[in-house]
Amino acid sequence: MKLKIGILFFLCIGLNAVAQENLTYQKPSKSILDLADYERAPSVSMDTKKEYMLLTYRNTYKTLDDLNQEELRLGGLRINPITNISSTITYTNNIKIRKIKGTTEIQVSGLPTNPRITNISWSPNEKKIAFSHTTNTGVELWVVDVATAKATKLTEANVNANLGNPFSWFNDNENILVKMLPKNRAALLDAKKDLPLGPIISNADGSKSQNRTYQDLLKNKTDETNFENSITAELYKVNINGAASLFKNADMYAGEDFSPDGNYLMISTIQKPFSYVVPLNRFPSKTIVYDKSGTAIKTVNEVPLFEIMPKGFMAVRTGKRNMNWRNDKPATLYFVEALDEGNPENKVDFRDAISQWDAPFTTAPTSVMKTKQRYGGVMWGNETTAVAFDQWYDTRNTKTYIFNPSDASQTPKVISDRNSQDIYSDPGNFETIKNQYGKRVLAIENNNLFLIGDGFTKEGQFPFIDELSLKTLKPTRLYTSTDTSKKEDLLSIEDFKKGEVLVQIQSKSEYPNYYFRNIKQKNKLTAITNFQNPFESIKNVSKEVIKYKRKDGVELSGTLYLPAGYNKAKKEKLPLLIWAYPSEFKDKNSAGQSDQNPNSFTFPYYGSFVYWVTKGYVVLDDASFPIIGEGKTEPNDDFITQLVDNAEAAINAVDALGYINKEKVAIGGHSYGAFMVANLLTHSKLFACGIARSGAYNRTLTPFGFQSEQRNYWEVPEVYNTMSPFMNADKMKTPLLLVHGEADNNPGTFTLQTERYFQALKGLGAPARMVILPKEAHGYAAKENILHLLWEQDQFLEKYLKN
Repeated sequence: MKLKIGILFFLCIGLNAVAQENLTYQKPSKSILDLADYERAPSVSMDTKKEYMLLTYRNTYKTLDDLNQEELRLGGLRINPITNISSTITYTNNIKIRKIKGTTEIQVSGLPTNPRITNISWSPNEKKIAFSHTTNTGVELWVVDVATAKATKLTEANVNANLGNPFSWFNDNENILVKMLPKNRAALLDAKKDLPLGPIISNADGSKSQNRTYQDLLKNKTDETNFENSITAELYKVNINGAASLFKNADMYAGEDFSPDGNYLMISTIQKPFSYVVPLNRFPSKTIVYDKSGTAIKTVNEVPLFEIMPKGFMAVRTGKRNMNWRNDKPATLYFVEALDEGNPENKVDFRDAISQWDAPFTTAPTSVMKTKQRYGGVMWGNETTAVAFDQWYDTRNTKTYIFNPSDASQTPKVISDRNSQDIYSDPGNFETIKNQYGKRVLAIENNNLFLIGDGFTKEGQFPFIDELSLKTLKPTRLYTSTDTSKKEDLLSIEDFKKGEVLVQIQSKSEYPNYYFRNIKQKNKLTAITNFQNPFESIKNVSKEVIKYKRKDGVELSGTLYLPAGYNKAKKEKLPLLIWAYPSEFKDKNSAGQSDQNPNSFTFPYYGSFVYWVTKGYVVLDDASFPIIGEGKTEPNDDFITQLVDNAEAAINAVDALGYINKEKVAIGGHSYGAFMVANLLTHSKLFACGIARSGAYNRTLTPFGFQSEQRNYWEVPEVYNTMSPFMNADKMKTPLLLVHGEADNNPGTFTLQTERYFQALKGLGAPARMVILPKEAHGYAAKENILHLLWEQDQFLEKYLKN
């Protein structure tokens, strides 16, 4: 054992020279390129009770030049220090306006040249649309008049968007609260040029502080200074005519939220000390409520640094959290407090308490209700009706309550008590409407609530609308989608009396489009949009959801694609590609349920194997890979065995149909799916090769938990070691393509994981190829990189699988 640890340590820190190949960017074969290089349809934003809808357009991909920009990584942020906006933002490059009940798209005039638009926000009365535009030197604020479809610039390029959306509408529809760069802002420090003033020191005071592995944390005093400099802003009140006045002096503003009636403004600011072990959302903060003129009314919350996390996914900090305005009242805050000191291991009758606090906060907060499990959210309706949720991770239990927010003495009524992973029992989501303040509240009609459900069943997917009586708490089914040739998503009820519902309908060859369905007029459909299929070349491929069983009886499923024109009677034996991602479950029943719909539009994207159906491969996409741990057993206690059983069942199921050559099967996955791929190639002989993208292969480098694993390395070292492909690299003999983004920002999946795993495989003689995509994060964005990735995968599969 000591010898093995020593070898692992050497491999972790070794800088063994690895032969590198200098390769210019390549493009995939024509059939794949035609699918990959498509024109993206616009996105739609609308409130169908209003007259207009907004169409936003963006490029299918970013370019490598988009990624090759200045970047600071501070406290969990990635920002461009020149433009003062996230360096990972995806921009819209055109906007149009259309009447919902019309067909003519109106081009918004006056837009900046080569616009880079984001942070789109409708005014409360939906007559104006604010957006930010990023220039080469900074961020500007613009506004569109909806009626005239004309855009106007309101500010110069000095908006501070480093912490996300930098502006909020006042309720008067005439003014916008905007974060601006301070006029006396100091220059950022350049760590490459400034000599350090001393060493970096961190202390452990003996108390436990178990945290997941975060990326982009502060590392030194220079980072602290630049972090403070980057997020500090002045708040300005900017009129839609362009006049601006200082509203609040410079501070580290982290959130600004007007009360529903617009008379109060809740502002949160980040405080010191900063942390080197957690990101900014766990830094200290202070929350103050002001009146709409900017006069301080009350400090309503002060949150200390939250570095020490009690054990378990259900752990939370003590003190007030989740503080927000009640949507159904003019100016009432609500918040949650832990009754178990935030520690899930403490035994208590109630875990959390919800309280409310009326402005101007001269009286004490009052209790609203307590939850048996950890607070999971609340939806407000009116003075006497609200809905709350709680949850518990270990049992996967979730409950839904109806309660009276005006009378805490009334016992909340449980209307749903279920396994959160049991999708077949999901009662749906409560429908909401906009109230007089323009805020979303529960839709209450004739003493009824309404639920819209996905409708997953053992026989397929049948979305539904239920009416829930507040008197009997019994549901009545109003509508069920029964079309088995198309997939219908029920989005919202637009007119309760007329029965008008906004829906989206698609099929495997028909692009998703929006419609009005009238459930009181023989389910009549009225088209709103008419987007065309950009992937005509694969509209005739065979697509079906297949269901099969694992050797222990667990039901599995996957979406099976066959090449267009494939002769199912002749049954030519083709190579098979499987794409999957493992999911943890606490019971076999939930693990065996399927949320796949064969009528979902076939939408190939860079992360999909569907491209290869055009090249003579059979593809099993989104294959079920459940990892189950019932009772006191944790899923990962038997991870490898279940992983192999899932794979074997998938291959046998497609083979039983007569379509494949079992000797020519490849497996692929991204992130935790990549971790799955490496383990399958290591511990089975089922596959001819595998493709693993942006994974983590040494679990000892994520010692305080990963994915759904709550136990730390020192509690169950055998689990961490057994599950780590790196620890078993000497057993890996199957060809593996390893891909990773050079700038991965996902917790735990450092690029180092792939680099060290490849070094181990190369040193031990395994056939492997490593591709590091320049400038890419955990997901890939640049067109050059994506097309080259598809080429790499195509070449790899042709070499190790097809030929």
